[in-house]
Parts: sequence; structure tokens; C-alpha cells
Amino acid sequence: MLDKIDLEKKVDKSKYKQAISEINTRLSELQRKSKELKIPVILLFEGWSSSGKGILINKLILSMDPRGFKVWSTDKLTEEEKMHPFLWTYWNKLPSKGRISILNKSWYKELLHSNINNNSQNKIDSIYKDIYSFEKTLVKNGYLIIKFFFHISKEEQKKRFKKIEDSHSMAWKVTENDWKQNEDYHIYRKVFNNMLKKTNYDFSPWHIIEAEDKKYASLKISETLAKILEESIHSIEKADENKVEDFSINSKADHEYQSILNNYDLSLNIQKEDYSKQLHLYQKRLIDLQYMLYAKRIPVVIVYEGMDAAGKGGNIRRLTEHMDPRGYEVIPISAPNMVEQDYHYLWRFWTKMPKDGHISIFDRSWYGRVLVERIEGFCSQDDWTRAYDEINAMEKQLINHGTILLKFFLQIDKDEQYKRFKAREENPEKSWKITEEDWRNRSKWEEYEDAINEMFHKTSTEQAPWTVVESTDKKYARIKVLRNVVEALEKILL
Repeated sequence: MLDKIDLEKKVDKSKYKQAISEINTRLSELQRKSKELKIPVILLFEGWSSSGKGILINKLILSMDPRGFKVWSTDKLTEEEKMHPFLWTYWNKLPSKGRISILNKSWYKELLHSNINNNSQNKIDSIYKDIYSFEKTLVKNGYLIIKFFFHISKEEQKKRFKKIEDSHSMAWKVTENDWKQNEDYHIYRKVFNNMLKKTNYDFSPWHIIEAEDKKYASLKISETLAKILEESIHSIEKADENKVEDFSINSKADHEYQSILNNYDLSLNIQKEDYSKQLHLYQKRLIDLQYMLYAKRIPVVIVYEGMDAAGKGGNIRRLTEHMDPRGYEVIPISAPNMVEQDYHYLWRFWTKMPKDGHISIFDRSWYGRVLVERIEGFCSQDDWTRAYDEINAMEKQLINHGTILLKFFLQIDKDEQYKRFKAREENPEKSWKITEEDWRNRSKWEEYEDAINEMFHKTSTEQAPWTVVESTDKKYARIKVLRNVVEALEKILL
């Protein structure tokens, strides 16, 4: 892509002044319109060192309302960011609906470093796949990603480096790595070219900016942004006129899935004496494993799903009873609040992922998208059918980082649930746990079972399988989860 770029393109001062004034007026109006339509926009700036990204970002935002955007510089990661999957940084910098995130350097930095440092091809391919699924997930959920690459020649870069070094106040900006990039310009150019070609997706293409003449570059960026915003706004307004989304309460799959839940013996139980012995054994072992996880900086994510009143809370309490509370967090998930609704549905989970060496335990999870949100009509059929691939991609990204991911589904039958509901109602200390919504959800038992079985078929992968936990006997369920957690951690740590 870079081979066909004419770096001699220029614009004279008078033409620039007139054109930029007109385009800035358009951009100001387009920003307001984007806010009204709640379009989240990501502007991504990549390119050669000293290609003028900072200066040109500053020129661009002069026409914008500063309350509607935020500029992020991700050239150097924080210690916190280094202890998470590389995309965690950017999930935390996503704009809410109607806002703009401007990224000076982005997730492509990971790809550049892996290529320059001669990482394995498997690792590089994995990053490509992660970036593809990340951008596709965002775009499919209404995000607008606009990617700019700033191109300058080797000679121009060298001239700029020397000019910066001649300034006493700015000399620190030019580093050894910058000079190395200039020295190995042909190598970096090949890497950049390959990266641009492979990630020039239909849904998020690259826009190459000839950056040797700053006025020309500034005008091209503004014109490109205005054109894309206008097209997006027009497309959304036209779609809204004919919009017919399927939010039917009982969204059905295209075909039936074989029941997995019926394959489990819910009468399984454990004797009280055996329970006490095994509980002590596994809880004690878990203490040691937790410290080993911390020492080796291995993150763990444990997901709990299950029918209402299946015993998730009690199960989690036994799992964490003797763990060091500084090293884990239990994250209860309920309906998204007003802030969370302004982001991609996976945002509230990504932002809570554990840093290396820590454990996050989700009491309900992202699987709500294909369960309660599907059954209750809180999202469209397009949303929940697309979510299976998006969830699988997210879990693969966690695992690629080295995360141990364990998913448990606590299962009881309809009769057992009824007994527990009634027991809660009759117990003053637990009556708060039962609501009209619980009884209403119970009336849709068969619909939930269908959704659960489809979830198992589409998201129980080789790397992140589901474990169904027979939970009629709560003690049996607690031991099964503890044993599975201990065995999974030992498999990695020992």
C-alpha cells in the first residue's frame, strides 16, 4: 500500500486556509449530529516516528467540542496495562455512545513489536486474529473505526529527528528506538506494508496520509473524517426509517439443539463426613495454589452460571472461604446500569478482568447476552446470534494471554427450584432473595433450557469447555467445583 503513495503532495497556504475553515465548520456540525445519533467513534492514528501525529491531532480537534472527545496516548503502557491481555487497554478506552476516542498509537503497536522482535509466526497470527475479531465486534455493534497511517520518507524522518534534537527543550523526544527505526527503515516499511494490507478490512479500512506537507496532511485527515461521518450518519438515518428489529420475547434458534442438561444425574450426593474431609482438603490446597498463581503471574477467570436458586452464592463462598482476599474479587452481575448501556455489552466484563496473578469470579457473566437478554427480549435476534462468536473470540483472547478460564453451570430441575423458592419465601431471613421476576422466569423454564443447550453447543470449546455441576445436593456441587478448580490450577502450575 505504501509503494503507491506520492509523498510530494502539497497544498498552498491560501487554499489550505479557505478549505480548512469550511471543513472545520462541517466537522463541528457532524460531531453534534453523531452525538444525537449516539454513534461511538474511534479515531486511530498510526505511522512513522516523527510523522506529525501529535501536531495533526491537535489541528483536528480545534474544530471539535472538547466535551465530546478524549485523546489517549498509548505509546508507553502502564504497569497495570502490562498485566492484562493487550486488548484490555483499548476496551478501557472505548468511547460511550455519541463520544469520540482519539488514539495516538493503538493495538497495532502489539503487532509491530511482535514483527520487529521476530516473535513466532503463531504469535503474530494470533494477534492478527485478535485484532480482526476486536474490530469486527465493535463495528457490528455500531462503532465507527477510522484508521489513519502517517507516511513519510526515510530522508524526511531523519531531517525531523535532527531538527528535534537541535532543540534543547525537545531533544528528549528522539530515542534510540527512533533512530533504529530510521536506520532499519526498509525493514519497518516492509512490516508496515504487510500490516496495512492484512488489516485493511472492508469494515475498517486504512487511510494513508501523505504527511510530509503538514497542511496537506491536515486537510486530508479532516476531509476524510467528514466524508466518513457524513456517510455513516446518512446510512443510520436511512436505516432508522426502515428499521424493524426482532425483539420478540421468545426468539427461537434456527434449529433445535440436542439437550445436554438431560445427560446429568441430578440425584448425585455426598455424605456429610466425606463432605467435611474433602472441603477441608481442597480449601487448604487452594490456599497454596493461589500464592503460586501470584508468584507466576497467572490470571484466573471463573464463571458461574445456572438456574435461579441453584446455589451459586453458597458455592462461591466455599470456594473463597480461605483464599487471600487481596488476590481475588467476586463480581456479581445484574442488569447493566445506565452507564454500562452506553458501551458495547462486553465492555463491563473486559474492564473487570483480573491482572496477572489475580482471580476474578463472575457470579453470572457475559452469557446473559444469550440467556436472559435473549429470552426476555432485551436485545435483538441479530445481537444474540452474533454474540456466540464474539464471546468465543473474547475467551480465546484471554486464553492467548495465559489466563486460566473455568466455566461452571449449576443445574437443578424444576421441582427442586420450586422447593427452594418456597423455602425462601417462608424464611424471613431469605425472603428478600425471591422476587416476582424469579417466579415469572420460572414460567419460561423450557425456553431457558433451549437457550442453555444452544449456549453449550456453541461456546463449549476445547480451550474453554463448560462444566455442568449437578446441584440438587449443594454439598456435592461445592466439592465438584472445588475439585475441578484445584485440578485445573495444578495442571498448569505443577
